[in-house]
Amino acid sequence: MTSDKQSPAHGKHLLIAVVVLALDRLTKWLIARDIALHDYIQIIPGFFRLTHVENRGAAFSLFADSNAPWRTSLLVTFSLVALVIVLALLWKNGHSLSSTGVGLSLILGGALGNLWDRLMTGRVVDFLLFYIGQYQWPAFNVADSAIVVGAGLLAIEILFTKTAEKKLA
Repeated sequence: MTSDKQSPAHGKHLLIAVVVLALDRLTKWLIARDIALHDYIQIIPGFFRLTHVENRGAAFSLFADSNAPWRTSLLVTFSLVALVIVLALLWKNGHSLSSTGVGLSLILGGALGNLWDRLMTGRVVDFLLFYIGQYQWPAFNVADSAIVVGAGLLAIEILFTKTAEKKLA
């Protein structure tokens, strides 16, 4: 039997979050070091490039064009509230290594990575750019990817667990 204070899965969840944070920091540092701001390296012509852009807004550059003095404070506050919620959910539900725990851990690591940028510089380094012709997805980073994958795992868990429970009822 494990202690009420911490289960073995809590350590694994923390490790996942730390690995995401480390990969995010490393990749952003490499991009900022090796690619000039607004420049890029073509990887797959017509589909994918590494670029160096800085996002002062939220996901998908929401609020990026705003000059409001509260923008960064609002985004940092939102990130901190989200981190508290994710940590509480992870602590409450993280007694086993499940898709819910992994999803929350990915979200935690990604949120920490982007929060780090906002606190240090007021902007987030984005560098993965997928496009087809003139159509492109907004540039993103490892932290964003972890958040999306984590949210996807949670959505799958909710959808398929509810579906399975309804079939059993």
